[in-house]
This record gives sequence, structure tokens and C-alpha cells, in this order.
Amino acid sequence: MRTLLLALTVMLGAGCAAPVSTVGTPVTGFVRVDQVGYTPEETKNVYLLSAADPGDRPFTVVDEAGKTVLTGRTGTSTGPWNDGFHSVRVLDVSAVRTPGGYRVLVDGIAPSPVFRVASAADLFGPQVAANVRFFQAQRDGADVVPSVLGRRPSHLNDSEAMVYATPAYDEDELHDERLTPSGGPVDVAGGWFDAGDFLKFTHTAAYSAAVLLIAQRDSRAGGPELAAETGHGMAWLDKMWDDRTGTLYAQVGIGAGNDEVRPTDHDVWRLPEADEAPGADPMLARRPVFRAAEPGQPISPNLAGKVAAAFALAAQTDTGETAHRALDKAAKVYALASRQPTDELTTAYPHAFYPEDSWQDDLEFAATELALAGRALDDPRTPGWIQDAQHWAAEYLASDVRGTLGVGDVSALAHADLIPLVTGTQVTRDDLVRDLARQLEDGRTRSDKDPFRAGASYVEFDSVPHTFGLAITAELYHRVTGQHTYDAFATRQRNWVLGANAWGSSFVIGAGSVFPRCPEHQVANLTGEVLTGAAVNGPNKADKFTEPNRFPAMRQCAVADFARFDGQGARYVDAVGAWQSVEPADDFTATALLYFALAAVGHS
Repeated sequence: MRTLLLALTVMLGAGCAAPVSTVGTPVTGFVRVDQVGYTPEETKNVYLLSAADPGDRPFTVVDEAGKTVLTGRTGTSTGPWNDGFHSVRVLDVSAVRTPGGYRVLVDGIAPSPVFRVASAADLFGPQVAANVRFFQAQRDGADVVPSVLGRRPSHLNDSEAMVYATPAYDEDELHDERLTPSGGPVDVAGGWFDAGDFLKFTHTAAYSAAVLLIAQRDSRAGGPELAAETGHGMAWLDKMWDDRTGTLYAQVGIGAGNDEVRPTDHDVWRLPEADEAPGADPMLARRPVFRAAEPGQPISPNLAGKVAAAFALAAQTDTGETAHRALDKAAKVYALASRQPTDELTTAYPHAFYPEDSWQDDLEFAATELALAGRALDDPRTPGWIQDAQHWAAEYLASDVRGTLGVGDVSALAHADLIPLVTGTQVTRDDLVRDLARQLEDGRTRSDKDPFRAGASYVEFDSVPHTFGLAITAELYHRVTGQHTYDAFATRQRNWVLGANAWGSSFVIGAGSVFPRCPEHQVANLTGEVLTGAAVNGPNKADKFTEPNRFPAMRQCAVADFARFDGQGARYVDAVGAWQSVEPADDFTATALLYFALAAVGHS
């Protein structure tokens, strides 16, 4: 009975069954809103998705008591969506400014989900706390949080892990007949699982820790729980960096093998503590560790840059000798970064798990955070780091791999922190501001053509984190310029990711009333618990959904059918196994957390 009720609730919330309309007429469309809500002063656009163009039609906004607080008429058409829904129109409800909960009603259209009007702190502070809870759920090792998803200690054998030679891959095909031992044991226990599986990557952990540290440094959101989580992440990065030998370890576990190297992490659906239970397979019980480079040798600059930036940010948020030690580690990792990489950049093994092309942005990020930490700690190397940061910023601006904020491009974070430090002629403050604007204009150009004003492409991977990345960049632009040029654009991006989209779903678990119920996450799936705070990939290119994951141990769950809302070449599938849409990841959620933390502070 509970499962049936859940299924009905989800279907109704997603608009997959026809709720009773306001006057009993057949439902011909749906109203899509930001299900977390809007601040009193911001522009509040909601979207009317309908089978046929409704033309100039009245709408009503009612409060929680059913009292009418606003009437208006359908606004600008933004175009058709798919073969079943030929019209999307904007409804402006900006005049609703009094804190409270509201619905939008249109004759013949399903009532909207409830949306709130509240202060930025009230809306987004709880979202930061939820994101932190996701990272607590991702903890590995002995220091888990039992109250979150019933977590139990896992992979304790990682404290005595053996090191193996770097595996050779072609895309995601392992060419090595077997793994070759090359050292150890090393202690790499702890850290965060990377996504819905149990691999641990230095690349994504460093990005996530750095982003969480910026949130901790620059906002009041998160409190001691966020600080504890950044401490947990940095403690693991400290293990992955061997200060004595100058060795950076890149990965714990292996996710793509062959007939001889099996089972890998991706071959079994289980709780993490099962890997070391009696009778567990040795490949899972004794997980391999892989280096980023040989001891003391140059490290892929994208990876070294992210790790150095994370240590430098820890130096900015720590105090006393702890801060000085973090700065020293950051400087050593940065010094080993290759300045002329010729091979494929190191992210994960295989690289196809996290393809990345840019690296100058990572060195700009590292040098900038080193400079900020050095200035705070009166380190004599600070002027040199400032010069380095400006050099790498200029190199990035001259490159052909400039993107927007996400795990693969951190230039927006680097630029925003570098702008106050600029002193020379290699790059100017205006150059950096223009590049922030370039990233935002790229998003705004796409947004202007999209019926729901999405600035990121939802026919590519990482549409949700890239959307949050654009919203963060707009916040950073405002902070460094004082201009409101992209404020409304940032709001529209948040709206899209939190429910004002064709599917009527928030893509952050627990945010709003309709959100992913069946994520591709082994612990959440097997325990039946809600993975609160996790950000998922969201919509993806329709032809990417040919190979869902299937395991005998997977628990099936009641899901809404979003297929009728697929369009523009994109699909969204909320079903365990649909990793293309609903697998959460650390980098996704860290990016969401930073947006919510910055938004919670607000600006004038």
C-alpha cells in the first residue's frame, strides 16, 4: 500500500496523471515553477506548458488558504516544446512578494506545485544543509555518519592498500591483461565515494573540497557541519599526497576491467561494507591504488592544480600551524605540476570517466589560491604566485578550450579570486571580467532560444551542474563588478534546475515536491532511504539511454513516467539504472552547494 501511495503521489506531482483542474475542464497543460521558491524582490517567471497555444488567457495566484493574491494574463510565447506540447508561455508572478506558499491556477491547466516566497537565507540555507548531508552519505572509511542512510564503516582495508602500475585504456576498455603491483602499502582510507558507486578519485575530490571550502570561506551558510565535511575531504586528500616522496595518488578502486581483471567496482550492486565481509572477492576487499605520476615526477597540471588549490583554500580557512602546513603542501603539489603536458590529462582511469581538455585554468586557480593564502600568512613567495596566476590566466584566455564552470573548467572561480590581486600587464582586470561575461553570454545566448530559458545544453552530460555553474558565475560577476547585468539570468537558471522545466521536476533530491525518487545510488537504493541533497545529471541526449544498468540486487521502485515531456532531443528518466539522468555525483552536488551558499547570502 505504501508503495502504491508513493507511486500515485509522484505521478501526480510530476504531471503524469491529470490532477483535478480548477473548473473541472479537461487538463491541457501544466504550470512549471521553481519548487524551492523565489525571494520577494526578484523577477518570478513561471512557465505554462500546454498542448495548444492558449493565447491571451487569465491566470490566478492563490495563497495556502486559497485566497487570490494576484491575477494576470499569459505572457510571451517562448515557442513549442515537443509534438504533444506545442506552446510554452511565460507567466510573470513577480508582484507576489509577501512571504508564504502559493499556487498558480489557469483554467483547464493542472494547478502548479506550491512555490514559496521567502528570504534568500530561508530558501537556500536549508539547501546547503541538505547538500552537506549528501556528502555525509558519501563518506568512506571508519568515520561515517550512521544517522545518514544507516551508513556503516566501509573499506577499512584501504588503510593498507597496494599500489599498482597505471592501467592502459582505450576509451573504457582495459588493455592490460592483469594489474601490475608497483608499491605499497599506503593508507588511503576515508574520503568520499565519487558518485553512486564506491570509487574514490582525487580529481573530483579535490574539485569538490575546493568548492566546499570557497562556500565555507565566502558565506555564512553551512556552519560547523560544512566545516566538518571540508575537513573530512581534506584529510583524505592529505593521504593521497605523499609529502615525503612527492607522490600524488589518483584513484582508489577500479571501475572498468576485463575478463582477467574482475570484478570491478561497477560489476556488483551491494552495500559498501559488503566488500570486506567474509567471503568477499579479493578484488573488492583489497582495492588497488593508482598513482598520478611516478614519485617526484611532473603531475598532470589539471590534477595538480585542483589539488594545490584545495590545499591553499584549506590554508585560508585553517589557522596557525595547520594553515602553514596546508600552504606548504599546496606549494609542493603546484611545483610538480607539468607546465607543458603532452599526453592525455589525468582525471580518472579510464580518462573517459571524466574527460577534460583544459588545464591552464587549474594552474591559474592554484596560483591564485596560493597567493591569497600566502598574503594572509605573510609568505614571501606571494608575489611570485600572483605573477604565476596572471600568466596562467593569460594562457587560458589565449587557449581554444575555454568553457564554463564545472569540474572540467574552474576558470570562473580562478578569475573571481584573481581580479583583486591583478598588478601587472600580462592580464588586466577587464580581461578577466570580460571572460566571466563571455561564459555568461554563451549561456544567455542558448537561454534566449530555449522555451524554458535553460542556459546549459540538456543534450550533453552534466546539464544540471553546468546550469548551477552558470548561476554561480553570474553571482561572481556581480560580486566583482557590482553590476546586476546577469542577476535575472542566474535566477532563471536556478528556476530551471529546481522545477521550472518541461519535466516539472527538481533535479536536486529533496528540493521541492517533485524530485528524483529512484537515483542510481547503491546505498540509497538498497536501504530505501531518500538521498537528500544530491544533485543528479538531469536530462540527457535521448540516444544515450540505450544501456541502463541492471543488476539482480537492484531494488525497483515506483517511478513517474516523464516520457511525454521529453523533447528537443532530450530525455529524462527517473529510474534506478538510468545513470544517464539520475546518478548523483560529488562534483554535481558541490557545485549546487556553492550556488546555494552564495545565493543564501544575497546581494543588493
